[in-house]
This record gives sequence, C-alpha cells and structure tokens, in this order.
Amino acid sequence: MKRRLIAALTAAVVLLAPSLASAQADWPTRPIRVIVPYPPGGPSDSSTRIVMERVSTLLKQPIVIDNKGGASGMIGAEAAKTSAPDGYTFLMVTTAMVCITRHLQPIPFDPEKDFITVGRMATSWIAMAVHPSIPATNVKEFVAYAKANPGKINVGSSGQATITHLFGEMLKLETGIDTVHVPYKGSAPATQGLLANQIQVQFDSVVLPHIKAGTLRGLAMLADVRWHQLPDLPTLKEQGYGKNGGESWFGIVAPAGTPQPIIDRMAKAMAEAIAAPDVQTKLDNAGLRPTWLDPAAFRATITAETKSFGDIIRKGNIKAE
Repeated sequence: MKRRLIAALTAAVVLLAPSLASAQADWPTRPIRVIVPYPPGGPSDSSTRIVMERVSTLLKQPIVIDNKGGASGMIGAEAAKTSAPDGYTFLMVTTAMVCITRHLQPIPFDPEKDFITVGRMATSWIAMAVHPSIPATNVKEFVAYAKANPGKINVGSSGQATITHLFGEMLKLETGIDTVHVPYKGSAPATQGLLANQIQVQFDSVVLPHIKAGTLRGLAMLADVRWHQLPDLPTLKEQGYGKNGGESWFGIVAPAGTPQPIIDRMAKAMAEAIAAPDVQTKLDNAGLRPTWLDPAAFRATITAETKSFGDIIRKGNIKAE
C-alpha cells in the first residue's frame, strides 16, 4: 500500500511539473498586487507607484497598489506573508520595517525566512540641518561646538526610535557628543520646531526646501553622493563621518516560496524601469534617488544595516515609545 501511495504521488508530481513550469514561464497572466504597508502620499507610496507604473507596462499586466497602513507597516507585512507565493503578491518594505523595528519590539514576520528580496528601488534624500544660530558651517565645526556645549543642543526627530532619531544617534555615538533627543509626532512638526529654534538639529528630507531657501543651514547630505540641487553641500562621509550608518530606502520583496524565475523576471522589469530617464526624473521630483539593487545585493544590504542599526539601538539604549 505504501509503495502504491509513493508511486501515485510521484506520478502526480511528474504530471504537475510541466504545468507549474508553464505557469512560471507565462507569468504574469493576471493583475499583480503590490502591498504598500503605509497610507497613500508618503515616499514609500510614491516610490512604489512611480516604479510600478513602468513595470506594469513592461510586464503587460495591471499592477494594483494596495495600501494597508498601520502598526508601523506590520499589518501590510503580515498580509503579504500569508499570501499565496504565486508571483501575484509583492510587498514594499522600508529600512525601518526590516532593519530597525525588529530590535525594538516583536514583529509578526521573519525578514530572512518569510520573504525573498526582489530589489531596492529608491532612497530618500536626507540632510543634516541646523538652526542658523548654531555657529557651524560643516560637521567638524558642529562637533566641536557640541563638545564645548554638552547637553545644550536639542536634536529633533519624527518620533522615538524612528530612522530620523537613529541618524542623530549615529553621529552622537561616533563623535562622543552630548546632545538631547526631542521626539515630535512627525517630521513636519520637528522642522517647525527647528525653524523656531526649539531644537537646533534635524536629520530628515523635509529640511531640504528650507536649506535651499536659506532659512536653515545644511551641514551634510546623508548619502553616498551629493544632491544635484545642492551641489555645494558635501556628504557626511566626505567629511569623515557616518561610516557605519544606513539609509532610508524602499524596496520590494515577495512571500517565501515564490518561484525564482518569477523573482528574476520581476527584478529585471524593475531594473529596466528604474533605469528609464523619465522614471528617474519622477523619483527626483518626489525627493528620491534611484538606487537599484538586485535581489542578492538587496539582501546583503538588509543584513548589513540590520546589524548597524541594531548596534546603534543597543549602544544608545534606545527604546520604542
């Protein structure tokens, strides 16, 4: 009886294999869903829509953006995790979701085991800005001023344990300066506090228009390259800092078990989309820079930044709210 059962199962697998291979080769044959685990309108949503609009054209199938916000992205992530791994559901992920939150609280998924990386799409342009009252025109001068005035400089962020908080902690731990973290309920309120000199420093993308307008002083870009709209503003690394930091990026993953040929085809379409000049222009206009990473490189980045942000959280004794 056992031999007959094994033979029957083997025969079924043999018969099923061609149809599975055909399904993968024909993919996609119907609309694809990309879950964005945040509300519409933010950089996570806009980066996904810009890139997926072109991917849809390349794959000749509609791509539906499904915004499932809540619980710092965990609601959308859990929905993607439990979806069929058939190549018709993907998930947009951020640095915070897969590299930061896991160090602060339990999360309903394992970034390594529950998802397959497809590719990184884009990264936010982020700057370090100070109030004009701070007598520093570069990071070295700021560090010297902070050391001469311990506990007197307030560093604002969009909230406790957010990536904008951790950027400030990175510099604090790297240089040994003594600054005070002031969490706000969002980036915009923090910038208003910076303009009013309630805080003196902010690491965020929302400060960029104010740097351009001259109402805030930019000290550094938190990127590997300078921003073309502020070509005279050097990066943090150019000034000898930020060697162990990470970035605020946006990428795509798929539920574990999604066939590799489908992952490869989606990655190829994404790479082609992100390389298109008009897509790059749209990303730039949204305050984003195209920073494509293929599946393997994206996985390596997640691994490296999970460690670096974990070290910062542990050394800074940072707790979630």
